[in-house]
Amino acid sequence: MPIRWSAVEVSEALDQVEQQLALAGSFLASAEEEANKATGIHNLPQYMFGRFSRLADVIRQGRIGPREAVRMAREAIPEGALKADKSRGKQHGLQM
Repeated sequence: MPIRWSAVEVSEALDQVEQQLALAGSFLASAEEEANKATGIHNLPQYMFGRFSRLADVIRQGRIGPREAVRMAREAIPEGALKADKSRGKQHGLQM
């Protein structure tokens, strides 16, 4: 059964998401580094150490989780749909 949505548009949207994640990656890496560095503050109470450790973990997951979600979204595009959608687009362009 043919899909009614554009696999090309979905793929392009995922490309845009990946580009934005790539831009955010260095900022998130810096934030994670700063949170880890804060755990070394002299005389930092254990409860604050735990907060900074948790913050670094959350940032790390924020860097990994979205990439995994994009991968899973790409895998959800039916096999061959992207190629078929691109072929249809070329055919429509030739008919003009």
